[in-house]
Amino acid sequence: MIAAIQTDSKPILGLELVSQKGGGAIRLNGQATAETCLVLLDERVLDRQCLAQCLTAYRVGKDIVSFGSIEDWQLCENVPSASAVLLNLGSRKVSDAKTGEAIADLVRKAQPAPIVILADSDELEQILKALNYGAKAYIPSSLRFEICVEAINFVIAGGTFVPASSLMGLHTTIDADVEMPRPMASVFTERQEEVVQALRRGKANKIIAHELNLRESTVKVHIRNIMKKLKATNRTEVVYKLNEMFPGASHSTRAS
Repeated sequence: MIAAIQTDSKPILGLELVSQKGGGAIRLNGQATAETCLVLLDERVLDRQCLAQCLTAYRVGKDIVSFGSIEDWQLCENVPSASAVLLNLGSRKVSDAKTGEAIADLVRKAQPAPIVILADSDELEQILKALNYGAKAYIPSSLRFEICVEAINFVIAGGTFVPASSLMGLHTTIDADVEMPRPMASVFTERQEEVVQALRRGKANKIIAHELNLRESTVKVHIRNIMKKLKATNRTEVVYKLNEMFPGASHSTRAS
């Protein structure tokens, strides 16, 4: 049994029932007619009704028509064409195979309307997967509602939206994957450079061997080769010449 939302003939706050073969869909609007609408898909009845009301209150600029599934939307009669489709995943993850397939299916069926994903997760992996499936926006529920509305309008205008915090996460990931330049690469091997940095910090051979997971005898061999390359006679001279040759090369780590 479906509870009646309103029994009067005149809808309150633009609330009206849309004829649907599979049940009742809810439309929120400020005008009697509209050429396009924003379709909201959420299987949770209360959540989608509340979200539809909020979107209308914030003047998203489109009629809001909400459904529990893609199938319900497709069965519904007399619904304007979609300017965009907002899919509310809640706690579901895009990385879940079933959810990912549903997004890809929605992208195909909703064309040319862009798909906007609303979800609890703000993980970079989830955002990238959503975009890969064809979504034009990913809005974490941690964002303020007015930003959500602006993002939807931006997508309707032809843009693509991802939260700035996620871009920063992507930047950090890329930086972690990029090999840092070695200022002494023209003179020393990578392992020799690690020993050199330890010498510059005044560490003893035994400590260097422990930190670099080397035998102490191996460390001594590296130091002899370093001294030979620098034409130095002792460790102090090695450090002095290094400071002259590479004044801008900072220590990669600090002694604790």
